[in-house]
Amino acid sequence: MTVHELTLAQARRVAVRAQWLGADRPPDLLAFVRRATLLQLDPTSAIAPSADLVLWSRLGSRYRHADLEEAVARRDLIELDAMLRPAEDLALYRAAMAAWPVAGYQTGAARWAEANEACAQDILDRLRAEGPLPSRALPDTCVVPWRSTGWTNDRNVTQMLEVLVARGQVAVAGRIGKERLWDLAERVYPDVPPVPMAEAARRRDERRLQALGIARAKAPRHPMEPTHVGEAGEEAVVEGVKGTWRVDPAQLGQPLAPRAALLSPFDRLLHDRRRLEELFGFEYVLEMYKPAAKRRWGYYALPVLVGEDLVGKLDASVDHDAGALRVNPLHWDVEPSRAARAAVDEEIEGLAAWLGLAVAR
Repeated sequence: MTVHELTLAQARRVAVRAQWLGADRPPDLLAFVRRATLLQLDPTSAIAPSADLVLWSRLGSRYRHADLEEAVARRDLIELDAMLRPAEDLALYRAAMAAWPVAGYQTGAARWAEANEACAQDILDRLRAEGPLPSRALPDTCVVPWRSTGWTNDRNVTQMLEVLVARGQVAVAGRIGKERLWDLAERVYPDVPPVPMAEAARRRDERRLQALGIARAKAPRHPMEPTHVGEAGEEAVVEGVKGTWRVDPAQLGQPLAPRAALLSPFDRLLHDRRRLEELFGFEYVLEMYKPAAKRRWGYYALPVLVGEDLVGKLDASVDHDAGALRVNPLHWDVEPSRAARAAVDEEIEGLAAWLGLAVAR
């Protein structure tokens, strides 16, 4: 059995290259999302929507927001669990949808849905007759309210829609602003045959490892996309880091043409915070939920990548009235070289130009 021995620099290079963050940029939007497997959606738009920032950081100035809208309208990308995914990847989720619930944590929702099956049918009937519709236009005929200690408490329609998505009966058909439009899944999803569940899980692990380059075989459960990759790839150890990893052997020894990049807080390179600290020695917390006085780096600080190293956080904001991208402190984790500083300055200028703004420092 092959066990690859990697230095930290080699492990970082694999992770950065897998996310297409070198000077060799993706040919187009769809090629990148197929490699990355997903784009996380988030309503915050302190600088630009996260999905747009992710795509700009890969494609550069040739990326237009309309490109993403058009890909969704063509159904090249579909929305599933607040992620945009390549439409063909739906085949890897269909068997689990048909078998829902398939995990212990889903059984409570399944019992609640069973008690409210008439409400589910009412929603499906309304969508069949009138869809696509926003959730506020759908009937709440639940006889048992949804109970939660979180924001979903008593939000019966919202929760029922999540159940119907999990069962493969309903899908997000589009958005008006930040509001989702719902429709019958058969009108939204491509007609792809389901991959059997065990094979689908194996292929999802393989796809995830190709997107990440290097990851743990097992990891704590993540609220959205998993961060573990099971037995995909080959075993590796990383200098100075405890435990074993799984690495995509196709990415070992491949060159990385370095460049600077400003990353969305929801960038795939950052999803697994433990991996981020273990491989990059980089501490990061999205601070928009903290009181201003307790923030170290800023409301929506953008992690700064130079080559294979995460070197700081950019506190920036958009001032639409002044037509400016305001650059507040750039918090360097390490003292930058003159070349690194110049590369990051050039990237800030590029971000401002893409937004149609001037830089205000």
